[in-house]
Amino acid sequence: MKLRPGDRVAIVSPSWAGPGVYPAVHDLALRRIRADLGLEPVEFPSTRTVDASPADRAADLMAAYADPTIRAVFASIGGDDQITVLPHLDPAPFVADPKPYFGYSDNTNLLNWLWNHGVPGFHGGSTMVHLACGGGIDPEHLASLRAALFETVDLPITPVDRFSEEELSWSDPASLDTPRPTVPSPDWIWHRPDTVVSGPTWGGSLEIVHWNLAASRWIQPVERYAGSILLLETSEEMPPADEVFRMLRNAGERGLLEQFPAVLVAKAKAAFRGQPPSAGERSRYRDDQREAVLKALAAYNPSAMAVFGIDFGHTSPQWILPYGGRMTVDGPNRSVVAHF
Repeated sequence: MKLRPGDRVAIVSPSWAGPGVYPAVHDLALRRIRADLGLEPVEFPSTRTVDASPADRAADLMAAYADPTIRAVFASIGGDDQITVLPHLDPAPFVADPKPYFGYSDNTNLLNWLWNHGVPGFHGGSTMVHLACGGGIDPEHLASLRAALFETVDLPITPVDRFSEEELSWSDPASLDTPRPTVPSPDWIWHRPDTVVSGPTWGGSLEIVHWNLAASRWIQPVERYAGSILLLETSEEMPPADEVFRMLRNAGERGLLEQFPAVLVAKAKAAFRGQPPSAGERSRYRDDQREAVLKALAAYNPSAMAVFGIDFGHTSPQWILPYGGRMTVDGPNRSVVAHF
């Protein structure tokens, strides 16, 4: 069921409690939820609690889903240990009221867990990263977020003219008002664009998918993924191309990679703090990652269609995409559509 203006939405921190470290950024996100979305944000006990236990973070998630006045759930940010929260979750409140969940990166853990229980979510959205960004919410992010929350619509996911992968320090108050610098965006690259694939999505952050494969308990029999569209994006940790290939090779050896007739690969983030790489180094990183994915597909799913460079990962702007919901990838017409 779609939301209406004035509805209450939960703000939770199932991974890192960034709101407790950078409260000014968090508070700006809350103001924009009210002003730009017309919704009322509701914090839960561990939202700002740094080092909250996995059990406490799980309790917040279950409370948000058990509360009938809460109509959507937003992750404040990602992190690196959400997988430890999953064993503490009782599926009952999630299945009883399958309200939309928004997150990416480490939130791939929860999106996958929800998928396992038949609860679709949305890959994308971080209240601190995308709603509190300097200069306002990116139009692509806001359009797809509004579609996911309020509309029943087929939304074209289109290339962007410019993008950013730069980091502004949240310790500097100027970051609340300063837009991130942008550069021209590389074109999408299509591989085997000779089919039309429409189906539910699955995947997310490749590193987290790999963790779930290693943990095993959170991955279903591979046949359950048959016909789905695979979403892949890498994080600010910028795994090298050979590691990307190895992670995908492991999925291929399990029989998982062959289940997906289409693969959408996000524009890889190629810079993170420290000494910024040159434009050429960033381009080579993305080229090398694309070749690694293609190498894995050639070995384990040579007939798959793939699209590289879509803005749904760790760069900005970020399209929000269905997770478990449906998308259509039309190779002959070079179009990607999210069905909200």
